[in-house]
Amino acid sequence: MAELKLDDIVSLCKRRGFIYQGSDIYGGLAGTWDYGPLGVQLKRNIMQLWWKMFVDSRDDMYGVDAAILMNQKVWQASGHVDTFTDPLVECSNCHGRFRADKLEDANKCPTCGKTGTFGEARAFNMMFKTNVGPVEDENSISYLRPETAQGIFTNFKNVVDSLYPDVPFGIAQQGKAFRNEISPRDFVFRSREFEQMEIEYFIHPDSWEAEFDKWVTQCKEWFAALGLPADKIHELDVPAEDRAHYSKRTIDFEFDYPIGREEMMGLAYRTDFDLGNIQRVSGKNMEYRPKDGSTPFVPHVIEPSFGVERAVMAVLCSAYWNDTANERIVLKLPYELAPIKVAVCPLAKNNPELVTKARAVYASLKREIGSVVWIDSGNIGKNYRKMDEIGVPYVVTVDFDTLEGDTKDTVTVRSRDTTTQTRSKIINLIALLSCA
Repeated sequence: MAELKLDDIVSLCKRRGFIYQGSDIYGGLAGTWDYGPLGVQLKRNIMQLWWKMFVDSRDDMYGVDAAILMNQKVWQASGHVDTFTDPLVECSNCHGRFRADKLEDANKCPTCGKTGTFGEARAFNMMFKTNVGPVEDENSISYLRPETAQGIFTNFKNVVDSLYPDVPFGIAQQGKAFRNEISPRDFVFRSREFEQMEIEYFIHPDSWEAEFDKWVTQCKEWFAALGLPADKIHELDVPAEDRAHYSKRTIDFEFDYPIGREEMMGLAYRTDFDLGNIQRVSGKNMEYRPKDGSTPFVPHVIEPSFGVERAVMAVLCSAYWNDTANERIVLKLPYELAPIKVAVCPLAKNNPELVTKARAVYASLKREIGSVVWIDSGNIGKNYRKMDEIGVPYVVTVDFDTLEGDTKDTVTVRSRDTTTQTRSKIINLIALLSCA
């Protein structure tokens, strides 16, 4: 198979309604993307699978949904106001601005090609600043959150006071985050508006190494659930000089994207940095009091941080298959992630009896499975190819054998991955296709 290129994914996403350029009708806005009908469902399926796996199926996890706008003291205490920066350089010739640590040639402008036109790099804070209320002054400053984590930390005491869970326990959140990237690039991989799925797992400091190892295993289980090939995932134990200021240990899980090997998610041991800062700045006690009466302590934290867009991109790249033998493009998405599970079509759309029967089958599957579409345009072969390209696992065809003889009330079920076709009784379809 030919090497997968990023353009293959971008083209498929736009052509088939997964992802569009943000504000495209007005020329676009760099670093923003709109999810179309299929893309929003794929993203939702990934996020729902994550919530099911890490929250609903566990007894030690609790969900929150914190506000995007927060008191500016949150970001002062966390260090974001002072340290959430990237090195920025500007070309004196074309006035293009670039992230200094991502330039292929540190002395050559990638836009105009001039050399020696960069000045000294300066720190550029990536938070979007805004003002809350009608008066713009220092007291009204707020920021669009650059991460979801701080919304979890600021609610730690609320969750403990409300539910008093046993340590270890975690708080999970999914939601939007915003970063004013200097050079957004590589499709949805690095954008200015994105979604995160984060967990802060609160532990006793003495157990951090064992708990960290457990999370390494759980992250790998998540990758398998997404259908990502194990040989395309790599662990980078980040050296101390490259770790975030709050981290004592970090593993970056990297994936072989078409753009190269890049970070897909991170797992960090944040110690008590965040709760300690909140305690210091707010004056509120962040200690956890064990139920057995032992010594209170400020919990330490292990943070698995998952980027939704990077997961979407990894899933699409892993599922994309140029099946040259059958002259088709296929998205071999796992059934649970596929935006559409089943397509139903009549073999002849101008035959009222076939259409009526097919409509009844469609209504039954739609009611039970939900993600089912009706197709009746073009010939059956073209319909199969269209459904393959958007990742539909099964196409159910109601044909003339459905109407009479020994095969009455049976239909053809065609598999996306193998192209094999089998006959199934209509009464068995829901059981066959709802748990495929």
